[in-house]
Amino acid sequence: MASAADGSRQPASALDVRLLVDNMPMLAWSSHADGSLDFVNQQWRDYTGLSTEESHGPGWKAAVHPDDLPGLLQQWETQPELDHAGEHEVRLRRSDGVFRWFLIRREPLHDQAGALLRWYGTAADIENRKQADALRATEKRTLEMIADGASLKDVLDQLCTSIDVQIAPSVTTVLLIDADGKRLWQVGGPRVPREWISTIIPVSVAFEAGLCGTAAFLKERVIVPDVATEPNWPDQYRELAIRNGIRAAWSEPILTKDNEVLGTFALYSHEARVPAEEDLALIKGAGHIARIAIERQRSQETLRNVLDQVQRSEARLRQVIDTIPTLAWCNLSDGPNEFLNKKWHEYTGLSPEESHGWGWQVAFHPEDLPPLMKKWRELLVSREPGEIEARLRRHDGVFRWFLIRVEPLRDQTGKVIRWYGTSTDIQELKQTEEKLRDDERELRRITDAIPQTIVVQDPCGVPIYANQATLDYTGLTADDVIAPNFRERIFHPEDLEKFRNERKAALARGLPFEFEHRALRKDGQYRWFLIRYNPFRNEQGQVIRWYATGTDIEDRVRSEERTRNENLALREQIDRDSMFEDIVGSSEALRKVLRQVDKVAASDSTVLVLGETGTGKELIARAIHKRSRRSERAFIGVNCAAIPPSLIASELFGHEKGAFTGATQRRMGRFESANGGTIFLDEVGDLPAEIQIALLRVLQEREIERVGSSRPIPVDVRVVAATHHDLNALVAEGKFRQDLLYRLNVVPIQMPPLRERVADIPLLVEYFIDRFGKRAGKKFRTIDKKFLKAFQAYGWPGNVRELQNVIERAVILSEDDTLAVDETWLKWEPAQNPVRSRTLDGALVRQEKEMIEGALAESQGRISGPAGAAAKLGLPAQTLESKIKRLKINKYRFKAPQTE
Repeated sequence: MASAADGSRQPASALDVRLLVDNMPMLAWSSHADGSLDFVNQQWRDYTGLSTEESHGPGWKAAVHPDDLPGLLQQWETQPELDHAGEHEVRLRRSDGVFRWFLIRREPLHDQAGALLRWYGTAADIENRKQADALRATEKRTLEMIADGASLKDVLDQLCTSIDVQIAPSVTTVLLIDADGKRLWQVGGPRVPREWISTIIPVSVAFEAGLCGTAAFLKERVIVPDVATEPNWPDQYRELAIRNGIRAAWSEPILTKDNEVLGTFALYSHEARVPAEEDLALIKGAGHIARIAIERQRSQETLRNVLDQVQRSEARLRQVIDTIPTLAWCNLSDGPNEFLNKKWHEYTGLSPEESHGWGWQVAFHPEDLPPLMKKWRELLVSREPGEIEARLRRHDGVFRWFLIRVEPLRDQTGKVIRWYGTSTDIQELKQTEEKLRDDERELRRITDAIPQTIVVQDPCGVPIYANQATLDYTGLTADDVIAPNFRERIFHPEDLEKFRNERKAALARGLPFEFEHRALRKDGQYRWFLIRYNPFRNEQGQVIRWYATGTDIEDRVRSEERTRNENLALREQIDRDSMFEDIVGSSEALRKVLRQVDKVAASDSTVLVLGETGTGKELIARAIHKRSRRSERAFIGVNCAAIPPSLIASELFGHEKGAFTGATQRRMGRFESANGGTIFLDEVGDLPAEIQIALLRVLQEREIERVGSSRPIPVDVRVVAATHHDLNALVAEGKFRQDLLYRLNVVPIQMPPLRERVADIPLLVEYFIDRFGKRAGKKFRTIDKKFLKAFQAYGWPGNVRELQNVIERAVILSEDDTLAVDETWLKWEPAQNPVRSRTLDGALVRQEKEMIEGALAESQGRISGPAGAAAKLGLPAQTLESKIKRLKINKYRFKAPQTE
């Protein structure tokens, strides 16, 4: 579609429509179904400076602020229903390069069959509205801080910070005039350069006394477009200003309603320029907020000073009250008026005689007087401070809203002897409050167009309204929202029970909070939502509404689950790393193992690491992983003996939501977490029989099935297993599958015990002394040689782990630079005999060996058959073979010699 300005010949009616579109007071456009523009009106071209050809297709994106474009595209390209109307707020670049906020709305055009044909859209300038919203929010926050008792500096710092956010990198500051009216001092503006402020403060109030001094003197706005060339800018400050990033500035005097100077509100721009109307409106609005803050703060400070002095001199109090810039009064303990200050009489036009006693009532609006008197009687009874809002008639007959604050004065016994109060004009605050109510009504209309779920609740958390997105998601009606069981109908029962008390406590605190809940979709499926609660307060700071917004985080929850599994594996890896930091030793037995590691690491073959407890089997598994092509991927370790049998399937293979009690969501298993890397199955001999079958399938088919699912999931994982058990014996006893053993035992690596690595013991001792000495902050020069000999003679049934513990204990307990070991820590037994213990286990082993040797002697070395040793012992032949091998019995010495 072309515009009327394109010169194409069109029927008169079509040209009229295009002329209308070209001259409508907003930017308009149309696009194909895929979003590429084919028409922009004259307002678009004039504003953006882009021609029709430059705007067509994706060219329009050049006019959108880079920070806003991704969000706009995401909303329009990834929303669930792409052919529905929508709107978005973005900043569009004007032809002079300035960005302004626009509200973009688009509507679809469908054919008779409902198929999307094209889009039509408009963009309305909302820059002024955004700025006004920000100013109203700033004013509201300022008044809240004053009500909460914040200092004037904190209030003005917050005001400047709020304005600075809108004009960054430019900054603002507030200067207040001192008591004599001759100098200005900085009170607010934390982002103004310190070097600049420390040099110019205080600022004299005089003509040509600088930016703020001149503005305060003239009582009018002063603008400096370019500090470098401005003749009225003091020369001694010109270079300093430019060095601190001040190229332009303008200052707005803060004046009372009586045109008295309170101070100035100044803006320092980082670039030389003339302020636009929006800039001047912003600083004027900020100055207005500053005036409210200063006047209210000073009124409160004055009142506090007055109340401090009242006990010293009532006469002095009356004199002071007459001079303060607010309406003040004093009532007797039972309620009638005793004194009204000069400001009160001037405002109402009533004389002291007319307003004395109960005569002051005529100054209040007839509609407000009954509730005012009711509240006043309640305060008289309670004898506590209070506040009342009412309309007070000015001397010209105009009613304005006032906030009346009342404080009791008590004698030493606690009896109320006077009531003191002030009346503060809050007319503008009331107008702002009404504007906020209008904004709330507008907000309801806007929230219905927002795709995010929103529920408005009363101060107790009872729902009173839900936007259209909530109704569409839940399938409920507006009447269902206000029903007592609304929350029970949409939230998961477990989440309701879990967060019931926490939600109640959070609502009572009145501060923003959030929870993660599962919400029921109209199709019966639960999805995770992040529910954020934000309070809305009235002028008194009371919560009058709660706004709860829901964001679908189902995908994030699943991603976090995967991350938790990875972090779990990482934590386990870190925990295991603390056991051994490196492989220490140079004995031939260890070098043989390392040569095997180098050879097998390059392949993907399954490795079975065998050896006694504490020999470093996991360290070898890690060494294989680090030297493999998978070293950049995960190394996941699983101690099969440490996981309860009922959980090991879920731990290894994961589970689906609802697979068993407590399975509230899908979870990845260790095999999925190790995909592309290596999984280390420690103590594989302790796996239950049913898990052995599942593991066999993983090794054969390279795929897993989560618990509760029948869908196979392919995995690319290298398996390294380890055990200290004799797997052949377990196979013979029927406790381990023989086919699984064949699959695991592709490349076996036998870890030698420490008693077979005697040459490595000095190196290990030195390594552990250095390691634990650094940790304990100790340094050892020598170790008694007799202890080294003792170490080499000792059998080390706990292997390297036992040696590590002995050295760590010695480092902690040694008092000088010579490491000492208590001989009682070692079980002194001959190193050549691995079976030393006189425990029950040792006795049973010896008895078992003697019984087997006796049976072999009787059967003359025969194992199987009716007369064989297995039959005599009541064991399967294969089990007996395994036990003979484990106990290292030479069965051939029992065979009878053959005769010729």
